[in-house]
Amino acid sequence: MARGLLAAAALLGFLQASSSFEVKDSSGKVCILADLTVAFSVEYKTNVQKEFVHFFLPQNASVDSQSSCGKDNASHPILVLDFGGGHSLSLNFSESADKYQVEELVFHYNLSDATLFPNSSTGGMKTVSHKSIIQAHMGTQYRCINSKHINMKNVNVTFSNVTLEAYLTNGTLSVNKTECAEDRVSTTTMVPTTPKQTTSQSPTTGPAPTSPPNPTVGKYNVTGPNGTCVLAYMGLQLNITYQQKDEKMGLDLLNFVPHNTTSSGRCDNTSALLNLTFEKTRVIFQFALNATAEKFFLQGVSVSTTLPSEAKNPKFEATNNSMSELRASVGNSYKCSSEENLQVTDQALVNVFNVQVQIFKIDGDKFGPEHSGILSRCSSYLPFGN
Repeated sequence: MARGLLAAAALLGFLQASSSFEVKDSSGKVCILADLTVAFSVEYKTNVQKEFVHFFLPQNASVDSQSSCGKDNASHPILVLDFGGGHSLSLNFSESADKYQVEELVFHYNLSDATLFPNSSTGGMKTVSHKSIIQAHMGTQYRCINSKHINMKNVNVTFSNVTLEAYLTNGTLSVNKTECAEDRVSTTTMVPTTPKQTTSQSPTTGPAPTSPPNPTVGKYNVTGPNGTCVLAYMGLQLNITYQQKDEKMGLDLLNFVPHNTTSSGRCDNTSALLNLTFEKTRVIFQFALNATAEKFFLQGVSVSTTLPSEAKNPKFEATNNSMSELRASVGNSYKCSSEENLQVTDQALVNVFNVQVQIFKIDGDKFGPEHSGILSRCSSYLPFGN
């Protein structure tokens, strides 16, 4: 296993929080919302040679107190994310006419952090920056699924699965979207018809991958001793970032095809499991019951698959048992009509589309009253008590 992945694995020990971030003003009004995946590739020196380390923005990155909504013309909004042993990523916003943009991206990294930079011969803080990386129309959310590569001296930063908006007027994401150039498909470009897509991502250059179409919604259920105990509608997509044998980063996307997907599971009085298998890929959803609050929720997701042959480690497995997504009261169903990203690890996302799910107290094969998510990422923003 490459050193970069070892470092990323070391970070998994403190992956607890969501990958969604927000900045509020003094009155508590939200002015910046961001949900994103960020991969870093950093070159540094040891006493022997130059090394490359690859790691991801961990889920428990925190919003630094320097983050601000800005004050009129005196200052501009800024989102500062702290993580690990003294590292931070800053997105500095500005506006002009009818558009807003990330005017400058700034990355501070600490070469004295032996977890990420073992045997570093220099140590100390380093700073790199890049001007004007994201632009969107005012009153719209910026949306970019595909990878956007930013090269800054010895550092390459790759953004993917990005939803963000600054200068919010009502504290929630706007309905209208500005789509990034990387996601726009030419009318002469053929839409992929095969469910699986593999893309090589160079640390410095290379074209952005083309998104596959959204997965088809399938209907899945699990029957227990008292009848149906899991009822789920969803389009299911697996998104894995991996390291290749040539040290480049690869992106593996797989859409589950419902009529070729086998489902199984089990349930008892306090938990339920839905197991979906497509080709050589398996995704297991573990649901739990909070009896005191009379609510069910998605507690964990496990994935296993075989990556393309160019992957350094083709066999891939990942599990997150500390989730609290897809929540609703018992007897009701959870519904989210938007794409929702379930982060298993910093390498693996399970994306669900047009999901509706209900656990326990299911009347026949019909959903109960809907509990709908209120924002683009739905349950990612809902407190557990809602």
